[in-house]
Amino acid sequence: MSHLGPVDEPDKRTLRRDILAARNRLTPDDVREAARALAGRALGLPELAGARAVAAYVSVGAEPGTLALLDALRARGARVLLPALLPDNDLDWGEYTGEDSLARVRHGGRMELCEPAGERLGPDAVTLADVVLLPGVAVDGRGLRLGRGGGSYDRVLARLEAAGARPALLVLLYDREVVARVPAEPHDRPVDAVVTPSGVRRFR
Repeated sequence: MSHLGPVDEPDKRTLRRDILAARNRLTPDDVREAARALAGRALGLPELAGARAVAAYVSVGAEPGTLALLDALRARGARVLLPALLPDNDLDWGEYTGEDSLARVRHGGRMELCEPAGERLGPDAVTLADVVLLPGVAVDGRGLRLGRGGGSYDRVLARLEAAGARPALLVLLYDREVVARVPAEPHDRPVDAVVTPSGVRRFR
């Protein structure tokens, strides 16, 4: 997999640092209010209305909140898959069956993640999803996503491509995180839509 050269890399780091700093200034009330709005917007999407299986994630800290959306998807009868981080930064998957099916896991010195506590389904389970919710830090007008920099979701997207799977790719962000441009790599695949508290923007 190719990597950004030294010219673009600092731009990516700077954008990521600035956006994460802005997130950290949000109050718990800001985060809760945005999470409610995001769930409402996302649940109105036709992709999620017809989804039998959704690969998602549990938001942590000041990330745009996902838990209300996960519970609403389950209530609709969708199967919700959540990632578990592997030692090599790849992702395994497990099923979400409510908040009591989550375990808090700390990976080295990194942040604590909420992961599925039950049976592991294997990294290829994501290829069965009709919709994949991707965590992100920003998305630009081309639909290109800036992630946290760990590369886990680059692997997910490569796995989907290799399997010929074509789920809808959605990213949940705060309004100010839709930016003019993010530094891109040749293999970057645009998302289909970004959902923010104020609306939905589609890219293709």
